[in-house]
Amino acid sequence: MTDHLFNLHGDVLAAMRRGPKPFAKLAFALSEADEPADTYTGHFRDRLVGSGSGSGSGDELTALWHRTLTAWDLTEQADWSTAPARTDARRSDTYDRLGFGGDLRKALDAAVPVFKEPGATVISREFTSWYSRDTAAARAFYWNSYEQTLRRKGWPDAAVSSLDEASHAVVERLSDPTRAEAYGARGLVVGYVQSGKTANFTGVTAKAIDAGYRLVIILGGTLNLLRGQTQRRLDMELIGQENILRGADPADTDALVDVDYQDDEDWPAKFVSHGGRPSTLGSFDIERLTTLNRDYLGLKSGIGALEIGKQDRTKPLHDPVNLHHAAARVMVVKKNKSVLEKLIKDLKRIGPILSEIPALIIDDESDQASVNTTDPKKWEGGTVERKAINGQISQLLGLLPRAQYVGYTATPFANVFVDPGDEEDIFPRDFLISLPRPTGYMGVQDFHDLESEGTAEETHVRGIYEDTGDRLQEALDAFVLTGALKLYRTDHGVPDGAFRHHTMLVHQSVRVRDQAVLALHINSMWHRSAYTGQEGHARLAALLEKDFQRYADEGLPTPASYDELKPYVFNARRLINSGGEPVIIVNGDTDRDYEQPELDFDRTPRVWKILVGGTKLSRGFTVEGLTVTYYRRTTQQADTLMQMGRWFGFRPGYRDLVRLYIGREEPLGKKKTVDLYEAFEAVCRDEETFRTQLTRYAALVDGKPQVTPAQIPPLVSQHLPWLKPAARNKMFNAELVEIRSPGQWVEPTAYPTGAADLRHNTEAWRPALEALDPATVTLRCSSDGRDDSYAAVLGTLGHAALLGIVRDLKWSTPAQFSPHLESLVSAGSTGDSIDDWLVIVPQQTSAARVEASILGSRPLSLANRTRRRGDLFGAISEPKHRGVVLRVAGALKDSQDPLVESLARDRRGVLVLYPLVENEPRLSSSGSIDPGDVVMAFSLVAPTSPDGGRRSLVRFRAIDSSRRDFAVIDHEEVGA
Repeated sequence: MTDHLFNLHGDVLAAMRRGPKPFAKLAFALSEADEPADTYTGHFRDRLVGSGSGSGSGDELTALWHRTLTAWDLTEQADWSTAPARTDARRSDTYDRLGFGGDLRKALDAAVPVFKEPGATVISREFTSWYSRDTAAARAFYWNSYEQTLRRKGWPDAAVSSLDEASHAVVERLSDPTRAEAYGARGLVVGYVQSGKTANFTGVTAKAIDAGYRLVIILGGTLNLLRGQTQRRLDMELIGQENILRGADPADTDALVDVDYQDDEDWPAKFVSHGGRPSTLGSFDIERLTTLNRDYLGLKSGIGALEIGKQDRTKPLHDPVNLHHAAARVMVVKKNKSVLEKLIKDLKRIGPILSEIPALIIDDESDQASVNTTDPKKWEGGTVERKAINGQISQLLGLLPRAQYVGYTATPFANVFVDPGDEEDIFPRDFLISLPRPTGYMGVQDFHDLESEGTAEETHVRGIYEDTGDRLQEALDAFVLTGALKLYRTDHGVPDGAFRHHTMLVHQSVRVRDQAVLALHINSMWHRSAYTGQEGHARLAALLEKDFQRYADEGLPTPASYDELKPYVFNARRLINSGGEPVIIVNGDTDRDYEQPELDFDRTPRVWKILVGGTKLSRGFTVEGLTVTYYRRTTQQADTLMQMGRWFGFRPGYRDLVRLYIGREEPLGKKKTVDLYEAFEAVCRDEETFRTQLTRYAALVDGKPQVTPAQIPPLVSQHLPWLKPAARNKMFNAELVEIRSPGQWVEPTAYPTGAADLRHNTEAWRPALEALDPATVTLRCSSDGRDDSYAAVLGTLGHAALLGIVRDLKWSTPAQFSPHLESLVSAGSTGDSIDDWLVIVPQQTSAARVEASILGSRPLSLANRTRRRGDLFGAISEPKHRGVVLRVAGALKDSQDPLVESLARDRRGVLVLYPLVENEPRLSSSGSIDPGDVVMAFSLVAPTSPDGGRRSLVRFRAIDSSRRDFAVIDHEEVGA
């Protein structure tokens, strides 16, 4: 009965390729019995209840339904349901179409809970739908093989289905490979640091070649090791044994001399097998143009390697008659000038066939080396000058008019600063996809309590302050102790091999000399640590009790006492000491530094080492088994800092053991110290703001995209003044969009010069003038050694009223105030950040004061100022005015003045109005001044009240050179 039921359900579900259908009818039609057996209501429900909830790994039938329901739950565009993916409503639609009753629904919900984690966020231009579910399923040889590989590796159903959806979203936005006219899409996929981006572009590659792409060029980092890692991953999980062997007899040692992986312990068992040459199984082969140890060196078999044969020579290659019989060519190429030169040279020799080849270029770590970093101000004659790699990518796209470019990165800021108007560059004009945070991933949110009081920092983070000392000995002790705990867990039920690698990362300086000194120091400290003596055991026992037992995962085995762990400490120390010293230095400018066997995590059985280095330990290099990190290196670029977060990633079975020792008072320059933990939190906020913005724009309106990336280039945020989104040479094309600076003095100086514009501005301020009280008051503030007082006229404006005024103002240089205006607009859009504004008009009290009525106002003091740089005034405000303003806005604690204290309140900003003249004022007989003769200057301070919810923030956007209505401010002008 069991086999029959499973087989019947398998046949029924296989017939539902396009979505759920009435189960009973299909089961009856497919059943061999004269009368329908109990196909689902009886035995099926009992099996579900008996197998329990979860993945159903103990029952094949439950596992089958788990895979199927999860896939239906996660399908983003299901033509059989209007309910959103990942919701109870979608599941309910599924049950309705299946015809399942209440009891069976309840049993299925218990066995297969709805997966509700968010999916990928997509911003896209409209595209021609060509890659339907039916199209994908009709030719899915390599995707089906890859999907099965992921399941064998233990990927849960939700992860596989999420990858299926995300990779489908990429491929459907590429051009149809059989399309008559050539079109090259440009896209960007944004993931998290060490979160599985390689799996996504492997899935995209599988689906793309199934669909008809016949040349895939993967730009796999800037180092041989990283390129080789990508090559091995593709060969193992996608390309497969048969395409690697290319007909060679695996039993013939002579035939295997030049075949990869013969010394790899995972060959052939862990390399996918297609069951024969794909071309003999009704599909097509993949020809590798690069191998594990050989980057692109030129086409070994001549240019014929890319002269793809045609079934019908009268038709172009991209015609379906030819395309689906041709083999695919795949190469993994290092982003290196000489390598790409060889590739471009070979392609140029091939000739017209290039225009017929559907090609896909996948750029891993696309913000590194690929972005043009030349200064547009230095281009001669308006001709774009490009850096080497950027120029070579542009050449590849030009040579291959049917090439699609998809960049992958965890730090997208440099990519979205690319000029959207440069048709030859890599701006993601067609789509930008933000991948979801994967289940089981440890990211910034696991180390920072971002929105509420939590335990992330307490559990995982150990701050290094001046009064704590360097805590390096404690970090070494933690490394030994966590190694022992991993060994203990292996002996107490955690699967063998789960802790194959165990590493510690030390990243303190970018200088090679500093790293050599530090490595020597750690080696010396290691040998003095007395891990076999009483002193060492005492330290480890204390650390176990105060730290690792306190924060242990209750679901994982943890010893009750140090005595129980002590034997494992001995073994951990032995493993770390194996091969000589416990420390490996990873630095230098060549690949030789990576050729140490201890750094080959794929082919080395165990790596239990302390890695000391700098930049080479970031950017694409995955430190397997990383458990303890000692990080003290400063940088002033957010993307560089985030790439150094090697402690992010998947930590199955040892999440609770992960520790980050991080500098909280690290020197930056000669006089400043910075908190690196705070810096990582700020970068996290930058990234989450970016992702939130994408989500807002991703929703379709009437079935169409709201915006495309090129129409509104995504905003990039900067939450810390000293930590810019990217290096300066990656921000030449950045336009300053918003400066949000609560508690900071903002003073525009770019006022117009013409009488008409000045008159317009004065009229715009009429609501503020009418809101002023008739009385003059005295404001005082005693703070920070100053004791200031002055006379003033006060008024109050709601935020909407002030916004209406400043939106209407004219400027000689609009871009000077536009970032601050954007901040005021965004505050208004949230509705809960700023309630109102106190308007202060300082009054002179000297006998020589000049007063005038403005638009019928009571007499107001006129200040006299001059323009210092073109149309720009110098300083407008007076220092003595600032204390009161800052106190009312919440930036100071106390003014020592009852009147000022009564004016201060949460969510109140302050605007200081300075009517000023540049020459001797001309007053009417009634004492009024012509509105065209007065400059209505002002300063403002946004509130810093705790419930205002507004942090300091700077936001940038890429300038589109095809649009000339942008006003640009050099991002270097943004103040600290």
